[in-house]
Amino acid sequence: MTAQLRAELLKQRSTRTALGLFASMLGLVLVAVLLHGFGLSAENLARASDQHMVLGRGEFLGALFAALLGAMTMTSEIRHGTIRPTFLFAPWRGRVVVAKVWVSALVGAGFGLAASALAAGVGTAALAARGLDVQLDGSDYALLVAGGTAASALWAAIGVGLGAVVRNQVPTLIGICAWLLFVEGLLVGDVAGVGDVGRFAPGALGMAISGQDPDTLVAPSLGLVLLSAYAGASALAGLVATTRRDVL
Repeated sequence: MTAQLRAELLKQRSTRTALGLFASMLGLVLVAVLLHGFGLSAENLARASDQHMVLGRGEFLGALFAALLGAMTMTSEIRHGTIRPTFLFAPWRGRVVVAKVWVSALVGAGFGLAASALAAGVGTAALAARGLDVQLDGSDYALLVAGGTAASALWAAIGVGLGAVVRNQVPTLIGICAWLLFVEGLLVGDVAGVGDVGRFAPGALGMAISGQDPDTLVAPSLGLVLLSAYAGASALAGLVATTRRDVL
């Protein structure tokens, strides 16, 4: 198992996929935070919950790109056929999936940490530049960064599981983006008329872990438990699908 973990770490370091996703994520975090920080009116940034929303863009984008990274860890090998030699040298397919989950979660945590820290720093600077009083304290910042790191790690594991189940790269990546960018916005905003169910969607749980919108979302501790359950279920589904189906 240790050798398999080292192999997956080597794959992450030796390809440009992770680096490209990381750079794109940082660029989008910077743009999103600056647009919110300078584009919204002062009245819409006066409350702590409003400021949480701006700084929370780091957690959201970190989770999104971590999920994409996790999905591509599996689907890229299937797409390019390198999954065949991988299983040839590691015939215990379950170990391959487990190694991909752990390594993706580790790299995803790095994504979340960088995105959350960048959003917190840039967002605070934008508020200060406009002369607005920052309503967040040290514990709020700690929860934003720590929660964003944890949420991204778990979303990376979810991405691996989804990639193993779907296997086709394009619909997997489109599905992740559509869910986080559009579907959950309808659920949490109750546009779809589902009541409080949207609070328990995986994207909303990631936001809850980082302390965002406490009046609407669940408590951070409950969010961590539930998102961990989503990640475990996704990884298990991917493991079962991989061990029971033929290699493409």
